[in-house]
Amino acid sequence: MLLEERITTALKKRKDNKNYRQLTPQGDLIDFTSNDYLGLARTEELGKLIGEANEGLRNGSTGSRLLSGNSDIAEKTEKYLAHLFDAEDTLVFNSGYMANLALFSTLPQRGDTVIYDELSHACIKDGIRLSQATKYSFRHNDLTDLTQKVKLAKGNIFVAVESVYSMDGDQCPLAQLLEAMEPYGVHVIIDEAHATGVLGKYGGGLSMSTELHHDIFARVYTFGKAMGIHGAAVAGSRLLRDYLVNFARPFIYSTAPPPHTYIAIRKAFDYLATHQTLQKQVQDRVAHFKAEFQRIAHKFECTESTHPIQAVIIPGNERVIQVSKELNQAGFDARPILSPTVKEGKERIRICLHSFNTYDEISSLIDSLAVL
Repeated sequence: MLLEERITTALKKRKDNKNYRQLTPQGDLIDFTSNDYLGLARTEELGKLIGEANEGLRNGSTGSRLLSGNSDIAEKTEKYLAHLFDAEDTLVFNSGYMANLALFSTLPQRGDTVIYDELSHACIKDGIRLSQATKYSFRHNDLTDLTQKVKLAKGNIFVAVESVYSMDGDQCPLAQLLEAMEPYGVHVIIDEAHATGVLGKYGGGLSMSTELHHDIFARVYTFGKAMGIHGAAVAGSRLLRDYLVNFARPFIYSTAPPPHTYIAIRKAFDYLATHQTLQKQVQDRVAHFKAEFQRIAHKFECTESTHPIQAVIIPGNERVIQVSKELNQAGFDARPILSPTVKEGKERIRICLHSFNTYDEISSLIDSLAVL
């Protein structure tokens, strides 16, 4: 089959299955879809602080960290984050995707075993695939299934989980998982992407809010969600940092983040430290949504989540797309999540709540769902 024909056939199949993806502008709808849980991406005060701190700095990093891209700003930011996350050291990456790709493609090797939660993000799975290690998935948050898989493992054993899962908004049972894994000497890696900023006194995620971070081999923090900026960091031992600097291809062969990124990271966490009420504000919105949802619970299923991510299950790609369109027409930006991104029959409207959403907006969203 010619390349053009293969591409055309693949796209037609997507359209026939009602899961064709398109880029759409945000518009002026009420935001119930972004990961800006604390509203930091739209906070003018934070934007001004970042802008002022960047005056006089160069625009780009000009190369990889191992060539011309390293700087005093980069080194100080990593020390800042290490102190913040109570880790020996950290290493900054361009994104959470790159950080996970680096970890899982570099640490496990042929003869090792990686066991990952079946709902782990694509970047974790892609990294594992590149590692050439033996891999198993375990049923979501099922510690019995995880233990059975660990008993099959050989070599160095890595267990990959997320603190908060991006499609259901539920949490990893971290304390129970660490207790179950303790006899087997596994290396637990946790992706704190959707917990960074939202959980923990300094935004240090689930691992720090439960004071279990010292029992975890590596933590991945991403800054493009609740922190409202960009970039990511791996937190762990100094030995781990040195190893990644020497062997992680996504780090070695990528142009380093510009000075602006490092400044933004520090200013965002400084801002959060003096605005801790944002965490409570968003949790209050979650509680209001859960209470209001009871009015339509006879019509729709909602995932069990205490996180700003709330998923309303509406089976079928065609149906959930139509519901999303009707919500858009009512003034709400609430996007559909289609299969195969989620399992067939578990298509959903993924509703993200924010500290800036008003109670009236949330109630109105429920009203709109009620008449569908």
